[in-house]
Amino acid sequence: MNTRPIRFFHRGAVVEVDGLPPTTSVLAWLREHARCTGTKEGCNEGDCGACTVVVAELAERADAVGTPSAHATVVGGLSLRTVNACIQFLPTLDGKALLTVEDLQRIAGGGLHPVQQALVDCHGSQCGFCTPGFAMSLAAIYERHCERGTAPTRQQLADDLAGNLCRCTGYRPILDAGQRMFELPRVRLDTAPIVSALRTLAADPPLAYAAPHPATGRVERYLAPRSVDALAAAYAAEPQARLLAGSTDIGLWVNKQWRDLPLLIHVGAVDALKRIDEHDGVLAIGAAAPLEDAWAALAARIPTLTDVWLRFASPPVRHAGTMGGNVANGSPIGDSAPVLIALGARVVLRRGDRRRTLALDELYVDYMVNRLEPGEFVETIEVPLPTPATAVRAYKLSKRFDCDISAVCAGLAVTLDGDRVADARFAFGGMAAIVKRAAHAEAAVRGQPWTEATVRAAMGALERDFTPLTDLRGSAGYRMRAAKNLLLRLWLETRPVQPLPPSATQVWATMPHAAAA
Repeated sequence: MNTRPIRFFHRGAVVEVDGLPPTTSVLAWLREHARCTGTKEGCNEGDCGACTVVVAELAERADAVGTPSAHATVVGGLSLRTVNACIQFLPTLDGKALLTVEDLQRIAGGGLHPVQQALVDCHGSQCGFCTPGFAMSLAAIYERHCERGTAPTRQQLADDLAGNLCRCTGYRPILDAGQRMFELPRVRLDTAPIVSALRTLAADPPLAYAAPHPATGRVERYLAPRSVDALAAAYAAEPQARLLAGSTDIGLWVNKQWRDLPLLIHVGAVDALKRIDEHDGVLAIGAAAPLEDAWAALAARIPTLTDVWLRFASPPVRHAGTMGGNVANGSPIGDSAPVLIALGARVVLRRGDRRRTLALDELYVDYMVNRLEPGEFVETIEVPLPTPATAVRAYKLSKRFDCDISAVCAGLAVTLDGDRVADARFAFGGMAAIVKRAAHAEAAVRGQPWTEATVRAAMGALERDFTPLTDLRGSAGYRMRAAKNLLLRLWLETRPVQPLPPSATQVWATMPHAAAA
């Protein structure tokens, strides 16, 4: 294998890194090797946002996705996205640019950037540990809105900052700063030198990287093919490899479980896998499409999915993670699978030159066990879009409203023929070892009038579908009662006579999100 160093743009120049293990995090490199200690380590698992940085790619990478959400990230020829540095592996920066809190002073010509000045003016920092992460999230918001000549609403700011946690300042002054920064004299990122450097880096061959692990001495390898065919060939040749998408899960294997990953094959350099297209009533989501873009595309076509989109993890996680990875991971508390299964999604699986299609609800066998063969990967998720006769809802229950793991997540679809149920698909996460459909509850409503008596029968049938566990997120009794009540809520919102409006089922109104524009 012909290897080369990792090459990316940082602090005004192209940086080359060699000799570090492929699982070295961006945060570890920043603090321990580049000596850029402004970026902080908090949870080290992508939850708190203290390590938030901005990763820039050429705008053509947003074109690869092709959605309004992806195009909304473009600023001066670059696509800017916030990510958590603590769970991003350093080789994923290859061919990109890394912007950290140290860059803000450079952008401002030596003084305070409007983001920083606004945080000072509005008393948006107390202990200051979380502030660099907030500053970088705000900087990305600032550039995006300055580019479009808009200003975010307070709710949009809150949504965009959902991945940044503050323990002492409180969010009011931080949101004040988010509005204040647009009132100060404009200071913009000069994207031209970054674009020029990234165009030069684009001429590099696909990254093949290898370095010894400092503890074991074993050589660890990293491959980043740029075509689907090359990816399929590499994985078929070495099926023992671990496929890496956004590392929002695998990053924790290294940080928290100290697992060895001798060979990683990264899917993030395959632009063809990031495409999202609609043909003949089916939305085709490439497996490497960022979660943010995949959810935005779904919510644009099915607005009732907006709430679960905004509550799926956090913006930095959704920017890095992929829907294909979330589906292939198969976590019983992953929020994509219940919704996709309720919509009747299929997965196109590929191994070498062979493709096969499988209904998503047939992919999962047992806890973290699926039907993928060695060397086989998810290539595309095909989602049949519902007709007007089908009502779709997605409900997420968690202890914290934003940026939290579900205790129960439900994807529910009911198709009516007049006042009778022609079909129903009820899928739940958090209720079993896998995300699965509630077959008995579905049978209880099919062919029946869509009445309270019918939905009560389905609620009772749930006890035949699931035997949930008790854990830190909820007791078995809570999960069962909550799941039943979500079916009742579905009926209340979709009943033929006087369905309840959103204002009657939510504690506050859902505001339009900036990325949906």
